[in-house]
Amino acid sequence: MPFEYPCVECETQKRGSMILLVSLLINLSIALAHFHGFGEQPLAKIAIYKAVVSLHSNASIAASPYLLGTKGEDTQWVTVNVYHPDPSADDWVGVFSPAKFNSSTCPPVNDPKEDTPYICSAPIKYKFVNYSNSMYTKTGKASLKFQLINQRADFSFALFSGGLLNPKLVTVSNFISFVNPKAPLYPRIAQGKSWDEMTVTWTSGYDISEATPFVEWSIKGKTPVQSPAGTLTFGRNAMCGSPASTVGWRDPGFIHTSFLKELWPNKVYTYRLGHLLSNGSEIWSKQYSFKSSPYPGQNSLQRVIIFGDMGKAERDGSNEYNNYQPGSLNTTDQLIKDLENIDIVFHIGDMTYANGYISQWDQFTAQVEPIASKVPYMIGSGNHERDWPNTGSFYNTTDSGGECGVLAQTMFYVPAENREKFWYSTDYGMFRFCIGDTEHDWREGTEQYKFIEHCLATVDRQKQPWLIFAAHRVLGYSSDFYYGLEGSFEEPMGRESLQKLWQRYKVDIAFYGHVHNYERTCPIYQNQCVNKERSQYSGTVNGTIHVVVGGAGSHLSNFSQVTPKWSLYRDYDFGFVKLTAFNHSSLLFEYKKSSDGNVYDSFTISRDYKDVLACVHDGCEPTTLAT
Repeated sequence: MPFEYPCVECETQKRGSMILLVSLLINLSIALAHFHGFGEQPLAKIAIYKAVVSLHSNASIAASPYLLGTKGEDTQWVTVNVYHPDPSADDWVGVFSPAKFNSSTCPPVNDPKEDTPYICSAPIKYKFVNYSNSMYTKTGKASLKFQLINQRADFSFALFSGGLLNPKLVTVSNFISFVNPKAPLYPRIAQGKSWDEMTVTWTSGYDISEATPFVEWSIKGKTPVQSPAGTLTFGRNAMCGSPASTVGWRDPGFIHTSFLKELWPNKVYTYRLGHLLSNGSEIWSKQYSFKSSPYPGQNSLQRVIIFGDMGKAERDGSNEYNNYQPGSLNTTDQLIKDLENIDIVFHIGDMTYANGYISQWDQFTAQVEPIASKVPYMIGSGNHERDWPNTGSFYNTTDSGGECGVLAQTMFYVPAENREKFWYSTDYGMFRFCIGDTEHDWREGTEQYKFIEHCLATVDRQKQPWLIFAAHRVLGYSSDFYYGLEGSFEEPMGRESLQKLWQRYKVDIAFYGHVHNYERTCPIYQNQCVNKERSQYSGTVNGTIHVVVGGAGSHLSNFSQVTPKWSLYRDYDFGFVKLTAFNHSSLLFEYKKSSDGNVYDSFTISRDYKDVLACVHDGCEPTTLAT
């Protein structure tokens, strides 16, 4: 056989093709990870069922102060001093609540061949000992600071060696507790089913057999009245799977909701949470305040915050070594800083990322309490709240960690007809909000589709000109990397059914989370820009502007390398959106970064009522030639 010279150009092409293929596969795996819970729940890293007892007689761990909340605080810093004669870099301290966590608290083991684990509940947070004590591995001595919130039980601190995957219990601290672990805490208010109703939801350790819950409230400076509250809770058997039903389980306490009715529009009300004990004494929270909602159509300054996928974080640095929700505290703090200029908040899904670790819901309600106790905190359902196989969710993923919606629909109130189905409408002055639930089927002919059309069709645009649609997954447009690989730049089956509704009823803006970045489209219909303007829209806009605002806190999502023509602004950073309605004719849209609160993208809409009524493509009212 004659000798054949190698084709250098061919080999180069092959190598180039292989590199490109590997690059695409890597990016695809990253994108898939983003969509299926990338950034593992920090507590899920701990193999707590594998924990063994390896007590060291000379090791010690001590926590102080012993009694917390002596001045009425519901959050307090605790000092934990550690000594270990045989220290290592993988030693860590776990915070357990309730303080007793040995095998006596484990549920029965059904299989007689299985041993009961020594520890069957995850800690509520943890830190590696050498995180802020660089000399620990040499001296064996360290001092750690933890921030604790009142969570209806006492606390203990346990020192483990062996890292997170092979934990060995070295020693356990003294128990510490808040003065009243059962105290009413973390109120979150939400709009009721009518414009003049505000709901107040909170958590306590008081069952109705022990105390009667109520809210005392009044217009600021007037004689207060008292309204009763309903009480809900749930047990381990309400969880759909692990870890929520196993290592992540923690008693949620009692969740109370009171309905404050017949409120006067735009008035400041004060309120406090109360529990009447069986002996006649009363337990009180501190005093809070809120401003009641404007009458639908009322012409006044109205300011709305919208974001998704914020999650929670720990101010003491616990659990944060894998950068799980790196922007969460920045977003929270920016909203608190600007709270006097905010009227209502919409958090459209993926709230806590507890993923079956129930203790984290308390942590989240404590984090957002300064916001949620003062302005309505309206939520949507996301995959990390709802999805679990064979439980009725549209997606058969395990993203909820076994919660299957129970925590979200119990811990927060939404004005839905059925809180298990998370779609609802709510009016705020000149705004109508139609909130979808992407974890249930939204396609044409479904119950949810009929709701969405009814919500859009029944608004009086002369009185409420600003029509907003919001849902967790991107039912509209996003140039996220993963969506780009699919070629549709949307959640599969996302806009096919709904875009004709948005167009027919002239939805102004549609908001989504799920994709952890920020992106704004042109006014668009059927994949085509229908308005050449970029920042100052006037008259008839002709289509809906779609906005991804899922960068409020969780790990960020990459964009596609292709930028579609309809994508006007993309930002790979943490942020949120603020809408300001000045009147019936003028709306300001602002995208703000969580790092500094400054505006990085904006546009205005200026129009009259006749512009809303105007005929647009596939959005014209029928006419007749008759006179």
